[in-house]
Amino acid sequence: MATLKSIYRYPVKGLSPEQLSGVRLEPGETLPADRKYAIENGPSGFDPTNPAYLPKTRFLMLMRNERLASLDTRYHDATHTLTIGHEGREVVSADLSTKEGRLAIEAFFRRFMPNELNGAAKVLQANGHSFSDVSAKVVSIINLASVAAVETMVGAPVHPLRFRANLYVDGWPAWSELDLVGQEIAIGDARLKVTKRIMRCAATNVDPDTGARDLQVPATLMRAFQHADCGIYARVIAGGEIRPGDPINL
Repeated sequence: MATLKSIYRYPVKGLSPEQLSGVRLEPGETLPADRKYAIENGPSGFDPTNPAYLPKTRFLMLMRNERLASLDTRYHDATHTLTIGHEGREVVSADLSTKEGRLAIEAFFRRFMPNELNGAAKVLQANGHSFSDVSAKVVSIINLASVAAVETMVGAPVHPLRFRANLYVDGWPAWSELDLVGQEIAIGDARLKVTKRIMRCAATNVDPDTGARDLQVPATLMRAFQHADCGIYARVIAGGEIRPGDPINL
């Protein structure tokens, strides 16, 4: 039987994952606070009064900015505080709900990666908006058996967090998740409909612990399968609590 192994959210696009002991999924929504913020890399055209999907290239992100993986970041919901650590020490902690707090975070990124900025680094947020890689509000799912298969293909350990998924599943045969598009799955009290395969980008080449660009995951998938798909997106169609250890059923 397949089970939910772990749950992660990414409060700031491109920055550290945060593991959750449980979460309530709501219909038509992402995980709470998942990709709630993004760091604009030069003018993006984002309008917080009329938020709309923009491609990830408008923001700082691992596909191009692998140094982000060397940061240790944590977000505290109640205080809206983002804390950033680097090389074992805290470098900045600020309230993203205030102008002063956002300016402090923006100043850090100007110092940390000046040569990678295409303009001002700006903290973006809009109520109800998620800076996801896709326009639909979905949950991303990775099959751990498929990650193990990728390890065999590249001949090296592959950290599952390279794929920056929300839900990690144990017990599905490798690659079987790719055949679930259009089907519904039950996790705990929630129900989800699988909507799309996830085509992997160069972000998966980056070690999430060191920031080293040390593998060629999409290229390896293309050589083996003539596609670079690994993982699936699913839309929440019935809300409910989920937690690691929950069974997953079709």
